[in-house]
Amino acid sequence: MVKPNPFIIVESTRFSAFDPFKVKNVVWLKALIFCNKFTTAFSNSLSMDSFPKSLNPNKHLREQFVSNLPGSSMLEVSALLNNVALLMLLRHTFCSQTVNDACRSLKSYLASVALDYVFLVLPTLLIFTVLAEWVYICMIGLLLLLVFFTAVKRTYSLPYMEGPNASRASISSYRVVTMFITCLCILAVDFRIYPRDYAKTETYGTSLMDLGVGSFVLMNAVTSRQARNIKSSMSWWKAAFKSTTPLLLLGFARLASTLSLDYQVHVGEYGVNWNFFFTLAGVSILTSILNVPAEYSGILGSVILVGYQSWLTNGLNVYLLSNERGTDVISRNKEGIFSLFGYWGMYLVGVQVSYYLFFENHTTKQRSKHETRIRICLLTIMFWILTLLIDRYVERISRRMCNLAYVTWVVAQNLQVSED
Repeated sequence: MVKPNPFIIVESTRFSAFDPFKVKNVVWLKALIFCNKFTTAFSNSLSMDSFPKSLNPNKHLREQFVSNLPGSSMLEVSALLNNVALLMLLRHTFCSQTVNDACRSLKSYLASVALDYVFLVLPTLLIFTVLAEWVYICMIGLLLLLVFFTAVKRTYSLPYMEGPNASRASISSYRVVTMFITCLCILAVDFRIYPRDYAKTETYGTSLMDLGVGSFVLMNAVTSRQARNIKSSMSWWKAAFKSTTPLLLLGFARLASTLSLDYQVHVGEYGVNWNFFFTLAGVSILTSILNVPAEYSGILGSVILVGYQSWLTNGLNVYLLSNERGTDVISRNKEGIFSLFGYWGMYLVGVQVSYYLFFENHTTKQRSKHETRIRICLLTIMFWILTLLIDRYVERISRRMCNLAYVTWVVAQNLQVSED
């Protein structure tokens, strides 16, 4: 026997006389039916099947947007960085007093920040985007402006001051430029207004963003305790743990966030699971394990780089540039793991370069501005010659593998910026 539906019975009931109680029940039951249907429909709309399978449905398109790029010429990259260096010099020359008084009051600090934005941030953003086709014209124009203001004021500002703080000010300016350009490019590369020639290259070639990780490794070497011949009171494993723990935490945090959000990752850059923080941590571990005096670190770094380059030319480069990956950790992250040899050698070379420029036979007293600038100029010329020769006759520059040509190019370019 089929059980009667109470809703149908109530809805089909005919009242012979007006009964307020029964009418009220019918209204409530109809309201209940409506709420039930609405809740069911709303639940179906929020079911997992209605959502896209990925939180990032355009992941593949975004990865293609920054993949298979050829880069630009070394001359264009140098011109871009020279523009930033000229902007910094122009800002200090035009407003030197504001720079010196920036830490004395809130008003001076805000004025300094505003001038930094007007003279440095906004022009750099324009040069890297809408004015990219006129980069050489911009460089000539900024150079003429700098000559004009220097001739009018006949004074130099913070980057050129004499005394024991001159080298420290130059290093600080160099670190500011490196950090600023890196942050700007990382934020701008996902937009179409940022030229594709400035994004990271796929295999061989040079671009503005290819300098990023190498410049950070070199910057760490220049400002390291090892370059200043300051011995640590801790054992090597304690020093390694202290320096690498923050980097490893950042690396795993980035890995977890990209996996959970299904964020786009350019696999050809470091590998499937590797990232920039793991590279810095790996270099820190290697330098802590094999700690050599600053005056000999360049020799060890050169031996590592030459040996690694020989390994590359004997077939390792084919393996690193191939798209085939196995299931093991090394194969999935081959670019990041094997490039550690190149970055390790770069770090050691950077330590001796910093020692030679600032601290050789002067562990507590820094060199004069004039002597330091001459040494920087000579080293810049030497590394540029090495870069051109190695790039032409040994192997082209490749950030992906961090080969010998890439190391000499990064050192030459950073020395050129610090010289400016």
